[in-house]
Amino acid sequence: MPHDTTAQPDAPRTGSRHRSPGRLLGYVATYLVLLVAVLLTLGPFAVSVMTAVTSTRQFAQQGPLSIPAPPVLDNVVELLTTPDGFLTPVVVTVQMVAVILVGQMVFSVLAAYAFALLRFPGRDLLFWVYVATLMVPQVVVVVPLYLMLSEVGLRNTFWALVIPFVLGSPYAIFLLRENFRGVPGELIDAMWVDGAGTLRLLWSLVVPLNRPIIVTLVLITVVTHWNSFMWPMVITSGPEWRVITVATASLQSQYNNNWTLVMAGTTLAVLPLVILMIVFQKQITRSVGETLR
Repeated sequence: MPHDTTAQPDAPRTGSRHRSPGRLLGYVATYLVLLVAVLLTLGPFAVSVMTAVTSTRQFAQQGPLSIPAPPVLDNVVELLTTPDGFLTPVVVTVQMVAVILVGQMVFSVLAAYAFALLRFPGRDLLFWVYVATLMVPQVVVVVPLYLMLSEVGLRNTFWALVIPFVLGSPYAIFLLRENFRGVPGELIDAMWVDGAGTLRLLWSLVVPLNRPIIVTLVLITVVTHWNSFMWPMVITSGPEWRVITVATASLQSQYNNNWTLVMAGTTLAVLPLVILMIVFQKQITRSVGETLR
């Protein structure tokens, strides 16, 4: 029998639905809101970078929103080479953050392991009392800390910058404890049977399984203490132990409203954190996703 060669109409495709004008308008409105949010978030940083690489003469003639023609690094070089410039605060800030980071990670991991996997009397009560200190604003403890460190002769020293923060963080301990409790009990029992001790169990099993959240806490610690302002301003005086945030705040009066230098300092203060976030954005996304599961 001859085959029917009559063309058959194509079956309707489920993915080819026409979008209604209302839905299209909703998409446009959503992207406009996101665009405005991006401009408000990145706009100040863009203006800061543009002003930092603009010559003083061009800034005075054309204003802060002019495109640098050509871009110059004179402002950055001046900040880093003058005796009272930015080099010393950068070095002090890097040292402070490094010491606090090592101390907080070591003590927070050890404390979280104890609260999560070890059994001792009063464990849960002690944990929740310690975590409750998160509810205390930092401004409340500034004066007592200042008096304590002044009495022992540590005011305006490097150790005064790091001692209040180096022995762990309630937030880090809370987050690590919740993740450590998710380690499979079968793996822990297997390592105990193999003769593993407490420290080997911690560093060979618990820490590797929780590497993403530890990386995220490292970044949070770096950002928090790199941006620390109130405590360094209170406990130190003079340029010797001035950190980068305090140095940035003093630029306006120090350079008589020379905004190109002020923006150069702001850019130098923010740029390391931006680079850090770009490099480790995958680890942050992964750790947040695992925490929300």
